Amino acid sequence: MISQYKQIEDLFKEVNKHLTTCVNLYTIGGAVLLYHGLKPSTKDIDLILIDKDELNNFHHALSSMQFQTTLPTGPYKKLNLSKILVREDFRIDLFFQYVCKKFILSKNMQKRAKRVQKLDHIEVYLCSNEDIFVFKTFTERKGDLDDCISLAKRGLRWNIILDELKHQIQTSGESVWITWIAERLDILEERGINIPIMKEINKLRDNYFDNLEKNNIKNC
Repeated sequence: MISQYKQIEDLFKEVNKHLTTCVNLYTIGGAVLLYHGLKPSTKDIDLILIDKDELNNFHHALSSMQFQTTLPTGPYKKLNLSKILVREDFRIDLFFQYVCKKFILSKNMQKRAKRVQKLDHIEVYLCSNEDIFVFKTFTERKGDLDDCISLAKRGLRWNIILDELKHQIQTSGESVWITWIAERLDILEERGINIPIMKEINKLRDNYFDNLEKNNIKNC
């Protein structure tokens, strides 16, 4: 377990010494919540890289530091992980552009990310709380809903979340996603979290099922 974000900063300083080219790391998941004091600890460092060469170079650097590559199991199989690397208390989950197949680190997500560390060969960005919330409403890992509750209680710009969800669905062509996400938001409401965009989410969900019914009738 990692209990202080400084441990992650120190790890990136170590990795920096093993790199000869620059990489940009976009951090999602528990590490961001740890940075903001919304989580006491995290077992994973979830990173998205958008350039294939950067991904390979970063992976090579970690391997030279005695990180061992492992295979995803359980709900992690559905996350579209490129690599999982483990060394002692550190577990790094690497994603290439996408999380959960077509759920991409969009241009707007990149613009909203905050740079928190700049080294000779590494720049580290933390994705916004809104985008962390979006990613976590799409996954099924244990604790993700609790993290969503912590983020919601801290305060979120809900219009950004709604716009990003619409963008992801439109660009991916996976309109069924709205049903999965809406189910997760239903659970959050049951747990007492106010979701100001729920009316719009319900409209999107209803439209999906209406269109699905129409298509089924046509095919009969």
